[in-house]
Parts: sequence; structure tokens; C-alpha cells
Amino acid sequence: MDRASTACFTVGIVTPIAGALYGIGNFAQLSRLWLSGYLCAWLSVAVLLHYIARLTLRRLIP
Repeated sequence: MDRASTACFTVGIVTPIAGALYGIGNFAQLSRLWLSGYLCAWLSVAVLLHYIARLTLRRLIP
């Protein structure tokens, strides 16, 4: 779960920011509002997965 959250962060946040900065793909053509919503959604998924992983690990330790 924690590695899935890291992958979500990389794919959903780092990649679009790099694409927008360097003008790669369609990211440079997207509106800032749409891009910020996209980034917030991916960040929310990454945080949720990380939190679920932490809760799961807490239940494993007696």
C-alpha cells in the first residue's frame, strides 16, 4: 500500500509537473485550474493509500 502511494505520487504529481515545465506531452497545453485539480486528486489518493498502510501496520504490531 505504501509503495502504491509512492507510485501515485510519482505518476500523478511529479510526471505532470515535469511535463508542464519542459513542455512534454499535453501537460503544457492544459489549463492551470484543471492541472491543479488533477494534482490534488492524485495527492489525495496517495495520502489515503499511505494512511491505510499505516493503519494496517499498526494492527499487525500487538
